[in-house]
Amino acid sequence: MTELSGAGVVITGGGGGIGASLARMFAGEGARVVVADLDGTAVSAVAREVGGAAIVGDAASESGVERLIAEAKDELGTIDLYCANAGVATYGGPDVSEEAWALAWEVNVMAHVRAARLLLPDWLDRGRGHFLATVSAAGLLTMLGSAPYSVTKHGALAFAEWLDATYRHRGITVQALCPQGVRTRMLADTGTVGELIMGATAIEPDQVAEEVRKALEDGRFLILPHAEVAGYYAARATDTDRWLKSMNKLQRKIEALGE
Repeated sequence: MTELSGAGVVITGGGGGIGASLARMFAGEGARVVVADLDGTAVSAVAREVGGAAIVGDAASESGVERLIAEAKDELGTIDLYCANAGVATYGGPDVSEEAWALAWEVNVMAHVRAARLLLPDWLDRGRGHFLATVSAAGLLTMLGSAPYSVTKHGALAFAEWLDATYRHRGITVQALCPQGVRTRMLADTGTVGELIMGATAIEPDQVAEEVRKALEDGRFLILPHAEVAGYYAARATDTDRWLKSMNKLQRKIEALGE
C-alpha cells in the first residue's frame, strides 16, 4: 500500500462527489493533496477545505493531462498516488453523436492512459507508484441507458487490469474503484431510470471514500463499495445468457415507465 502520511496525491474530478470525498479522506490521513476539475469555483473550495492545491483544467485532452501532471509535480515534488476519477456519462445508444462518443472515450479512458504514460517513468525508476481508477460498476457489468458510459468504463477497467498485470512486480499498485449508485450529480442526472436501477442501494460519496481507505490497506485490485456487485459480476461471467436476460427484463421495465 501507499503510505498516506506525507504522500503526494492527485485527484481528478475533485470538485464534487466522489472526488471531493476522496480529497477529504486523503487529507485526513495526512496526504498532500492536489485536486483538479473543470469547475474552478468548486475545486478551489475543496482545495481550501482540505488544505490542498487546486488545478483548473480539462482531463479530456493530451495537453490538459500534461499540464495537470506538470503543475501537480511543481506543487508536490513527487506524485505518489494518482486518482483518475474524472468521468462523463452520456445517455443513449448508437444514436449518440460522434462528439459525445469521442468525449466519453477521451475522459473515461484516454485520460487514464495519458496520465499513466507520464507517471510510469518516474514510478518505475523509484520502484513504487499507485494508480487508482474510478471505473464504476458499469465497467464490470453495464449501464442500461448509456452505451458510451458502459463501453468506455469497460475500457477503463481493461486498462487498469493491463497496468496491474504488467507492472505489479515492479512496485506499481493499481486499483479499480467500482461503486454502483452514489448520491452525486451524475446519479441525479439519470432521473427516473437511475433511481429505478440504483436508487434503492445508492450510497453517499463519503462511504465510497471510506471503502477506498480500507482497500488501500491491503491493495486489493477491485474496490467494491457495493458488495453485491461481486455476485453480479460472477453471474455475468458464469451464466452470461441468464444475466443478459435479467438485464433485458430490467430494460423492458424501464421502457414501460416511458409509455
